[in-house]
Amino acid sequence: MFLTSSEPMLSTALCSNLLDTLAEATHADAALRQIDAYRSLFAGPGIFSIQLNVTTAGDPAGEIRLQRFYSSSADRFPVQGRKRKTLTPWTEALFVRRRIVVSEGVEALERHFDDYEQMRPLGLQRALNIPLLKDDVTYATFNVFGTPAYWQDDEIVAMRVLALLAARWVQPAPGLSYSLGAALAAAATTPMQPA
Repeated sequence: MFLTSSEPMLSTALCSNLLDTLAEATHADAALRQIDAYRSLFAGPGIFSIQLNVTTAGDPAGEIRLQRFYSSSADRFPVQGRKRKTLTPWTEALFVRRRIVVSEGVEALERHFDDYEQMRPLGLQRALNIPLLKDDVTYATFNVFGTPAYWQDDEIVAMRVLALLAARWVQPAPGLSYSLGAALAAAATTPMQPA
């Protein structure tokens, strides 16, 4: 069960409980499981993951390498699983402009996620990708997928707060270095297209 629109999303009691619970966590997995429980409470059915940016200077220019750091559905999307991303409106938003990507509808998920066929049986219809930042570098993404078709503003705010809380438990990968090269320069001079 998740909160209804008549209940305050980030009530003092819920926030206090979450903060107290996280203060007692002794390792990342325990903390992220708690964050996932609140994600489910705030946003309803779906899955949650954190993708660590593991791109190094030795990787091809114009590519981002991601490795799953946490997964609420590890049986389908295992921790340590890797992805390669090239410059798209999605990667531009997250890794160049360091902005949140809100995806609503199956068509948007198909466009943004090359592994959507694995997600389809779960009935996922929306995604929220939030960059975790250090020194203006996206070192990880906090990703929430859900079965409802659209995001409500209070859900987005709640997920952003959860992402900030999760950031404490996720450290940048050693040797993190990425450049989107010529594609980055071109993106910097043109208006951003909708992700």
